[in-house]
Amino acid sequence: MPASRIKTTRRDVLGAVAATGLGVVCSAARAEDEDIELSKAKVCVYTEHFQSLPIPEVCRIFREIGVDGLDLTVRPGGHIEPENAKSELPPAVQAARDHGLEIMMLTTAINAPDRNAEDILATCQRFGIDRIKIGYFGGPSRSFGNLAEYLDVVRRALNRLAEFVAKYKVRPCVHVHSGDTIPSNGFMLYDLIRDMPPDRIGAYLDSHHMTMTGGAGGWRQAIDLLTPWISLVALKNFRWQHAERDDTGQQRWRYEYCRLEDGVAPIPEFVRTVHQVGYRGFYTLHTEYRKPLQDCIRLTTDDFAFLRRVLHRL
Repeated sequence: MPASRIKTTRRDVLGAVAATGLGVVCSAARAEDEDIELSKAKVCVYTEHFQSLPIPEVCRIFREIGVDGLDLTVRPGGHIEPENAKSELPPAVQAARDHGLEIMMLTTAINAPDRNAEDILATCQRFGIDRIKIGYFGGPSRSFGNLAEYLDVVRRALNRLAEFVAKYKVRPCVHVHSGDTIPSNGFMLYDLIRDMPPDRIGAYLDSHHMTMTGGAGGWRQAIDLLTPWISLVALKNFRWQHAERDDTGQQRWRYEYCRLEDGVAPIPEFVRTVHQVGYRGFYTLHTEYRKPLQDCIRLTTDDFAFLRRVLHRL
């Protein structure tokens, strides 16, 4: 065959490397580099359940726990109200820096352009906060039967939002949720953003919601589909508890949040899978315990210690 027609494939290259014995060395070196990289992954904490405290005090607590930063709530009822972001977000950034931390992301309610959104995004750009969680879209539960049409509405809204946010060099990230919230699972999120460039919009994975709606393997398949868009990863866990039976005798169930190591979601496997598909960003701990503050601090400390063991041993 003429040399000009010889096509060297990736498989050919890998086969040649393996035949020389260099494959084992290269694979081992690559695995070691990835282990080191994973063990150094940064971790922040979602601040919703610390909102009874001023931000400098939250920073002090988070510094003592040992995390790297804050996932700061800037939304109605959050640590910072949207209309106050322009004045209150800069001192919050400084408070984090004073404690050796950073505000690594914002949790917002932004899902359409408005004046408050512009102020939040402009301040993010000013301080290098390059990704936000956007607001939720309601489900179609009030008019069951029109989900396909409603998803078209949400898809158009996401396109408009991505275009609006792009000028601030901030990536809007869509949280994979459950229940009536849109998107209620990872497959739905993929359907919503599949035609949008990954540098314009991000997928925000969540171990709790994706396990709840994805069963034993659906969460992994959703990660596979969403790989190009993965921009944020939340870690939290839950377990099922008996609730009262209904009037037919059907057993009902409810969930409660629990420590990362005690729940249904397989946290080590979830993190391993996210890392396997190439995610190299930070993790945000959602310590949604709805308990007294001191208990929340203790449980957050436990979760961070467990996550560090996971990151070092995978």
